[in-house]
Amino acid sequence: MPKIQYKEKRFRADSLSLIGKIDGVISEYQEKGYTLTLRQCYYQLVARGLIENTEKSYKRTAALLNDARLCGLIDWEAITDRTRNIRTFSAWEHPADIIQDAAYSYKRDLWKGQPCYIEVWIEKDALVDIAGKACQATRTPYFSCRGFTSQSEMWTAAQRFKTQEDREAKYIIHLGDHDPSGLDMTRDIQERLNLFGADVQIKRIALNMEQIERYNPPPNPAKETDARYKGYAAKYGGQSWELDAMRPEVIEALIDNEIKSFLDKTAFQRQLAIEETEKQELFTIAGNYVDALAGAV
Repeated sequence: MPKIQYKEKRFRADSLSLIGKIDGVISEYQEKGYTLTLRQCYYQLVARGLIENTEKSYKRTAALLNDARLCGLIDWEAITDRTRNIRTFSAWEHPADIIQDAAYSYKRDLWKGQPCYIEVWIEKDALVDIAGKACQATRTPYFSCRGFTSQSEMWTAAQRFKTQEDREAKYIIHLGDHDPSGLDMTRDIQERLNLFGADVQIKRIALNMEQIERYNPPPNPAKETDARYKGYAAKYGGQSWELDAMRPEVIEALIDNEIKSFLDKTAFQRQLAIEETEKQELFTIAGNYVDALAGAV
């Protein structure tokens, strides 16, 4: 992974020490296959007791991380911004190449024949890649709500669930912050999908007090300006907890375990076997493209 120096700067001893600890956290998660956002990295430092959980501390960490990358002390690929991405277009050198690529990427709907239809919804766009990693093996659809989901997306989701009328049950596995708005989002999703005529059950699996008590993520003061604060504080007190503060592998395991609790393994393996057979057929076609073309001329 690249550590490239673009400028020089003399760091204080305490700053160099913290940079070393940041690099250690980053390396730990890279070995596990995770790329952290700035906020995730910050919370892992807080959880280890290396920095305070304050707005001032967050800004200092962000500035220090920026300088450390410019000075070649932190890997440039170690921190990701999942909200800003370039869009590109695919291209191939030869028609046979696209068939080959199609063979590699060919996938069946592994939920075909399953009694349930499931989607994973996560509050924050910054955490959507973790949800995607958890959903990859079973190819479960996943979605970033970006806070309270827009009316357009909620209506579209309702229409999508209506196409699954042959299923015994339909579920949304929901994850969000444990704060006045984060908890209310779960209720909001359920009510608006019901309004649009979708028969869906919402299962909130995080953040719940069970995980907070077990994993002890660092708390933040709940926003008193939130219109939902009074009811929240009466039940939970003045503290709140962000989903970002949870270790990525914990979030992934929560999602993975919940998905698998619904899965009919026999039907799942049947679809995988069919997929492999059809994939090999595509590889055969790609390998014989030139001969097939010559025979058609």
